[in-house]
Order: sequence, then C-alpha cells, then structure tokens
Amino acid sequence: MNKKTLVIGASLKPQRYSNIAINRLRMYNHEVVAFGLKSGKVNDVEIDLELMPYENVDTVTLYLNPKRQQLYYDYIIGLKPKRVIFNPGTENPEFYHLLKQSKIAYEAACTLVLLGTGQY
Repeated sequence: MNKKTLVIGASLKPQRYSNIAINRLRMYNHEVVAFGLKSGKVNDVEIDLELMPYENVDTVTLYLNPKRQQLYYDYIIGLKPKRVIFNPGTENPEFYHLLKQSKIAYEAACTLVLLGTGQY
C-alpha cells in the first residue's frame, strides 16, 4: 500500500539516513515529498526548501533533533498526517504530547527498519 510520506530533514548526502530513507521509500513504491535546507534531487524526489501545503500525507518521518523540530510543530499538525515517525535521535516527548492532543499517531522507530521488516 502506497503511503505518501514527507521526509523532514532531507539531505542530498548519500550517507545520511534521510537520504537512504528517501531511496528506500521509493524502492517500496511509496510516494515521497521532502523538505530540507539544500535544494536538489534524491532519486526522483525534489527536496523543497519551503514548507509546502502537501495534501494526503500519511506519514511524516523526522530527521531533525528535538530543538529544531519546534519550528515545525504547527506545520506538521496542520498537515493532519496519520502518523509521525521519530527516527533515532529525534525522540521528543514535548511533541508527542502535542500530537496526542491532535489525535495524530506517533512512534519512536526507524523508518528503514519498519520498511525492511514489513511494518511500515
């Protein structure tokens, strides 16, 4: 099942986990949109430098430390995704609370592991 995924903290560097996640998500035929600090393409996915009003986002997967996430709380909640994945190093109890209040599921997990084990 195709789950449109927004990768926040996308990187053009092939060794970065966000980059690997974009490639792996595409390998599993998920639609991917991405936001990062540098424009360019990863696989067939353009990295946006502005927060876009994406529609029908199923999953937001985070590659930003908790302090940097604060700028995006309202934006992510406003997208009304079904879930937010907090990859290792991005765990954020403050944001968990806000997501719970907004009835958005969240999990502290690794996108790559979820994909590889069929749990995505």
